[in-house]
Amino acid sequence: MFIKTLNRCGLALFLAAIVSGCSLLGSGSSGHDYAHERVDHCKSNRSKCLYEGAYEAGERAYAEQQAKRLNQAAIERLRRSASM
Repeated sequence: MFIKTLNRCGLALFLAAIVSGCSLLGSGSSGHDYAHERVDHCKSNRSKCLYEGAYEAGERAYAEQQAKRLNQAAIERLRRSASM
């Protein structure tokens, strides 16, 4: 009985180690660096990151709604972090 439990725990730990290792490898530093480069690029020259083309029907309203939602979420995170 003890051996079965030990084997199950060992197997679970082994699978957890593999999954966490894969997630570390999958995230990679190149994607992270690219995101930082993109943010830095937009900070230095914001006009290059703005879309100047025409919107499809309803796309502008959707984009504005999403921007409001994201801004509200950021405000809530700031409030939670300030109250801690």
